[in-house]
Amino acid sequence: MPRSVVRLPQAVKPPFEVYLNGVPQREGSDYTVESGTLVFAKELRKDRIAKWRWFLGAWGVGTYRQDDSVDVRYERPDGTPAVAEKLDIELRP
Repeated sequence: MPRSVVRLPQAVKPPFEVYLNGVPQREGSDYTVESGTLVFAKELRKDRIAKWRWFLGAWGVGTYRQDDSVDVRYERPDGTPAVAEKLDIELRP
């Protein structure tokens, strides 16, 4: 079963909150943390828009594919809140 891996930015330190497509995720049941990465036991995908799809969209013709977004909410060392948005997703066997 493929796994999806998301590297955490260096600034992100626990505690933090993880969101998949805007929905809060729970550590242990939805993902695990391994060596500075989030590991999801399911396949996540980022949609890459090819030129021909962009061209069709410009003319009002929609083409839709899975486009997952992983965001992490955390606090900076000075205590201010921050969000790392649309983190890169890697697929691993």
